[in-house]
Order: sequence, then C-alpha cells, then structure tokens
Amino acid sequence: MKRKGKVCLACSAGGHLTELLQLSEAWKGRPCFFVSDKRLNAIDLGKREKVFFVACPRRNPLLLLVNFFQSLAVFLKERPDVVISTGADTAIATCLIAKAFWKKVVFIESFCRVREPSLSGKIMYTTADLFLVQWSENKLFFPNAVYAGSVF
Repeated sequence: MKRKGKVCLACSAGGHLTELLQLSEAWKGRPCFFVSDKRLNAIDLGKREKVFFVACPRRNPLLLLVNFFQSLAVFLKERPDVVISTGADTAIATCLIAKAFWKKVVFIESFCRVREPSLSGKIMYTTADLFLVQWSENKLFFPNAVYAGSVF
C-alpha cells in the first residue's frame, strides 16, 4: 500500500486558522502538522494536533527573517509533500520554501477578501500550484484562480 503524502497546514492564527480548519476533510487520514504563530486558537489546537509555532512577521524585516529560518527548520524536520495555506504573513515563508523544494502548494485566498486581494494572495498567486478563491469577484484580481466557494 502506498503511503499517503504528509501535509503541512500553514497559516496565521486567528481567522486564517479558523478557515483552514473548515477544510479538515481534505487531509483526513494523512499525516499532517500545522505551522502557525502563537495565539490563542493555535495554542488550543496544539493541545490535540502537532503544531509548530513560528514568528509572525507583521511586515517587520527582522521578524520575517526569523520566521523564514524557523519555517525552514520545521520544513526540513517534517519534509511535507504538500502545503495547504489560507495565508497570511506567518505562512508565506513555508509556502515559498516548499516551492524551492519542488513540493506542491495550495493557497486559499481569505474569505474576508472580497473587494481587494490580500498581500499574501498577491505573493502566492503566481507561485501556488493551485490557487483558490472563495468569492467569484476575486477572479478579477486572480483570473487563473479556481473559484471554490466559501469554506463556511
């Protein structure tokens, strides 16, 4: 029997994590782990799932560098086959590292982005293997994205 690939679930804590957890059927039965920043719902998740905490950059170049090296260490330790992400800044380094290692990346633009694209979405649009949007209006910003509907 072929081993199912390991899944990395990378996102910022808070709403991005709430969105990602709505999709748990997508990785059900596969080995998985989370990469997030250390806030309440991610800490809570860490009590029942494998969660690695990394720095949240918040557009700070020094914290971005810290986040990158923490994310790289997690990636090299866990060796996922695919990364699924709902963004934001906490997850971008993990997604880019995965692409550098020729792994698949699925990016889901945030539910709250209806009228304008997110910065993480702009960064990941040309990089992700599969880019999903939750609002058909987002196809104006991301014409090659797949409209998947709401996660809620």
